[in-house]
Amino acid sequence: MNLLALETATEHCSVALLRITADGGHEVLARRLHAPRQQTELILPMVDEVLAEAGLALTALTALAYSCGPGAFTGVRIAAAVAQGLALGADLPVLPVSSLQTLAQGAHRVHGARAVLASFDARMQEIYAGAYLLDAHGLMQPQIAEVATRPGDLPEALCLAWATLVDAALSPEQAAASVGAGSGWGTYADVLRPQLPVAAVNADLPPDAEDVAILARPQVLAGRALAPELALPVYLRDDVWKKLPGR
Repeated sequence: MNLLALETATEHCSVALLRITADGGHEVLARRLHAPRQQTELILPMVDEVLAEAGLALTALTALAYSCGPGAFTGVRIAAAVAQGLALGADLPVLPVSSLQTLAQGAHRVHGARAVLASFDARMQEIYAGAYLLDAHGLMQPQIAEVATRPGDLPEALCLAWATLVDAALSPEQAAASVGAGSGWGTYADVLRPQLPVAAVNADLPPDAEDVAILARPQVLAGRALAPELALPVYLRDDVWKKLPGR
């Protein structure tokens, strides 16, 4: 299987190609840049570079995965549009992956986190947030529906889900593996931490295409990829989407 993944939901831009190896494992070829407002110009050249390094044509891919949001409105639109365009041109299925779940998977890859409260600064004094727990296969799974909310007024369901993860799902020796990740923690850590206690915070960790690919792989193998015309962004805040230029 050759799976190409795209991630542009924040100020970072990344592309990753995941290939299954002969022993059943996988290898990843990736390109990553911190590129505020440059994803449109960079994403396709990065795709070309990764495919060239692998010696593959776009038509040799099994599927194309993308970080579907939530995140920066322009960013999530870029990933969805590029994924749709490439998939239509090469007759490939697509697999959307949550940007917050992608961030949580990255926290596991980088920090060994087992429980992650992933959060992006959504501007307008709000955050996007979701709670994730590592499963037996090493994948971060959502424990509650992702939300857009004011950081000082978190939904009770989110706080309860997080307390359950930290107090019950993690054993005492694993409690240090609870991590708050993402820009929401950078802006609102003082407000979030009393409501959502974590052992560590990495506010600078971005979502990454490598983690999109890792999360998408079992879904593609299970036949859950979608037709390319269904490659759509997820905003969580429809009222803001309606105010975007041209809407």
